[in-house]
Amino acid sequence: MRRQRGFTLVELVVAITLVAVAATTVLGAFATFASRSADALLQQQAVAIAQAYLDEITQRWVVDPNGTPPNTGRGSWDLVDQYAGLTDVGARDQFGNAIPTLAGYTVSVAVSTTTALPGIAAAAARRIDVTVTANPGVSVTLSGYRTNY
Repeated sequence: MRRQRGFTLVELVVAITLVAVAATTVLGAFATFASRSADALLQQQAVAIAQAYLDEITQRWVVDPNGTPPNTGRGSWDLVDQYAGLTDVGARDQFGNAIPTLAGYTVSVAVSTTTALPGIAAAAARRIDVTVTANPGVSVTLSGYRTNY
């Protein structure tokens, strides 16, 4: 009589268990990668926001040659020092208008005199630090210098 080929019940249960463990491991790894895929986007957006604020601030004067005009809001600021202590909950444009799609970011600006630039007096140089944060642990700080030339 010929011997029949096939799997026993024990072999079948062991095979199903191994496949289930392997599938759970692979799907768990995919879930981790999928949940972190947005982190890079948040990081890049934070860098772009910080760069936009830093560009805006570095275009301003350290010492205003025309005297200081009345302060009527961020759109009228013409001195770097006016940005010191600025905190925007939700990114804003250069006129202070909220950008709804970037409401999850908080921007803070610190401006200080600096002696880090050789040959330039502290009164004529400013260090600008722009920090952008977003909730799932994203924080970016960009720094720049502006001098009175």
